[in-house]
Amino acid sequence: MYSPAVIEHFTNPRNIGYIEDATVAVQYGEPSCGDCLLVFLKIDNDILREMKYKVLGCAAAIATASMTSVLATDRSVAEALELTESEVAEALGGLPPDKMHCSNLAVGALKAALRVYLSRQEQAAEQSS
Repeated sequence: MYSPAVIEHFTNPRNIGYIEDATVAVQYGEPSCGDCLLVFLKIDNDILREMKYKVLGCAAAIATASMTSVLATDRSVAEALELTESEVAEALGGLPPDKMHCSNLAVGALKAALRVYLSRQEQAAEQSS
């Protein structure tokens, strides 16, 4: 059912945890009805230097959060915004069709956090001008 890469990222998730001095942190999903991610990003000079997360969900949700954090780290904010659910699933060797929503959750959480970061950057720029 699951590829070896999904099993590896589920049993040994990368980058799980908190970032105490995160640039941005967001909760994504709804814990009362299913999978949920708490995402922490450390961004320096418009580069995503670190992504950590806490995840509540199935094996696929854990694996996709892990892979998303690996793929997004060290990308520019613009490049990280271009990351797709398909790229995450492909990097994991595929996901069963009924588990593709898990990759949507992970990438959606990343993009939500990046949008918060960009919004704050815009607000700061407006205030300084």
